[in-house]
Amino acid sequence: MGLLVELTPPATVAAAALNRARAAARARGLRPGDPPRRTALAIAERQAEAAAGGSGAHPSARDPQPVAATLGRLLDEAGWRQDVLVGGVVGRWADIVGPQVAEHCVVERFGGGELVVRTDSTAWAAQMRLLAPTLLGRLAQTVGEGVVVEVTVLGPTGPGFGRGPRSVRGRGPRDTWG
Repeated sequence: MGLLVELTPPATVAAAALNRARAAARARGLRPGDPPRRTALAIAERQAEAAAGGSGAHPSARDPQPVAATLGRLLDEAGWRQDVLVGGVVGRWADIVGPQVAEHCVVERFGGGELVVRTDSTAWAAQMRLLAPTLLGRLAQTVGEGVVVEVTVLGPTGPGFGRGPRSVRGRGPRDTWG
């Protein structure tokens, strides 16, 4: 029961592993600052290309890749494509909805297929609720079907009542809804 096990500190274990790796590298003839050696596979690929007369007219893994293809692959692998498309909607909001609507209505957030829009008056909120199906159709044309599945329209935020150093009891101001 009273058996005490002494563990080697992690720093000591790491230092010993580093020393073993350095000794193995020295045994293979490697020195710090030497250029990296090419692997057998890389050498074989180069020899095959040279034997075939270079990469020539056919595609090679070493050929430059188009930026759009590389970025598209990155967006797909990371799962960012939908977010980038919606970011494009926010950036081109005035082009999508028109300048007059964009003047009174801004995108507040996007998440889970829901686009939340805030208007500067209740009249514009009512108008945007009527235009929501049309807006969904235009967004489907712009960013693709199924990216935005719902548009939520919020009215203006009114001032908070009943708090602060200059608040008074009573009914407060009227007609604060734009």
